[in-house]
Amino acid sequence: MKTLLLKYWYSLRSSLWFVPATMACLAVALAFCAVEIDKAVSDDWLQRLGWSYSGGAEGASLLLGTVAGSMIAIAGTVFSMTLVALSLASSQLGPRLLRNFMRNTVNQVVLGTFVATFVYCLLVLRTIRRADEVAFVPHLSISIGVVLAIASIGVLIYFIHHVSVAIQADEVVTRVGRELDEGIDRLFPDDLGKPGSEAVRAPGAADLPAAFAREARPVGAAEGGYLQLIDADALMDLACEEDLLLRLEHRPGHYLVKGQALVMVWPGDRVTEALVGKMNAAFVLGNRRTDTQDVEYSFRQLVEIAVRALSPGINDPFTAIACVDRLGSALCRLSRRDMPSALRFDPHGRLRMVAPGSSFEGILDLAFNQIRQSSRSNPAVTIRMLDAIAQIAGHLQRAQDTACLQRHADMIVRGAREAVPEADDLLAVETRFTAATQALREPHG
Repeated sequence: MKTLLLKYWYSLRSSLWFVPATMACLAVALAFCAVEIDKAVSDDWLQRLGWSYSGGAEGASLLLGTVAGSMIAIAGTVFSMTLVALSLASSQLGPRLLRNFMRNTVNQVVLGTFVATFVYCLLVLRTIRRADEVAFVPHLSISIGVVLAIASIGVLIYFIHHVSVAIQADEVVTRVGRELDEGIDRLFPDDLGKPGSEAVRAPGAADLPAAFAREARPVGAAEGGYLQLIDADALMDLACEEDLLLRLEHRPGHYLVKGQALVMVWPGDRVTEALVGKMNAAFVLGNRRTDTQDVEYSFRQLVEIAVRALSPGINDPFTAIACVDRLGSALCRLSRRDMPSALRFDPHGRLRMVAPGSSFEGILDLAFNQIRQSSRSNPAVTIRMLDAIAQIAGHLQRAQDTACLQRHADMIVRGAREAVPEADDLLAVETRFTAATQALREPHG
């Protein structure tokens, strides 16, 4: 249940309709409350406020009609500008970045402001009665509508500025890099490296009962799609309740087909249809990857921007260098964190679940491989990657991570030796390679 709620909340945050719809509902409530106040108090009291509307019914109708019409027209303009920004981001930076623009709170609030002002003015307009009827002019409600209209103009000016900044490549890279840092802090907290935390090692055959491979039974996925969320707490409670040992076969970000094994259950003879249903409820699959539990997703976004920037059709090495800088910063942060243990124990010390996760080596390969392959003939990006490796070297905590970085430095310089024709450019690459190698040889931790 918790994973489903988290998925729905993620979907709402990534939608363009939720915030505007919420603001429209608030505008409805404000309109009814303001009109009721107008009915309850006298016009003389409102006039003493000094800033309230003091005209007649004809002027009030014209004023609110003008505001409502202009607001819905501006809302259409804002929507068009948002679509242009989404189209530009999709073509220049990658289609997977559309989610970042759609979840942008500023875009949602701006669109919601104009829709809410339109709804408010429309609802107040219907309450105005002229002299041939029982005359009623809601002075306070009209004054609030004027205030909302003035505020909307300010919001429009800010939105124009925001869009012009948001579509800049450096701004997009910065935003994705910030989300990546937040994901690392969320999935690899500092206390994982403190004394008393579980030892970080890959699960081996000695961790599992001798009969596990023979007697364990798989639980297949109820549907196909990308694994987005895993409710590890629910699986642990289920394993303790049924006295089971679980081995997760996939981690968030993997694609599964219907019926593919999600988890191996031991003893296998305890697997029932009810148990299969409960286990499937702990896994959330969807049409796309998300960064909620998949730290590799944000790494892939930066890599995609860099690879597109290095393509012959775009040829923008400066954007690629910005991506390398952000990747290097994230890897520095990640190198100081312990990888979570794959072994999960119950309060009595019994092994209940094996849940393999991401490794520093795998994330490093993901961050550097495609950029290295695309930038072999580009000395500027190659030099920046070697500088990033030297920078990461100063934050390493584990000896095996040093070997991984050295392997990537060797591959980078080999590619440059084969693809860079200019001797001086190659000399600059060799110099940075020597500096990176020296930094990796220094003691760390």
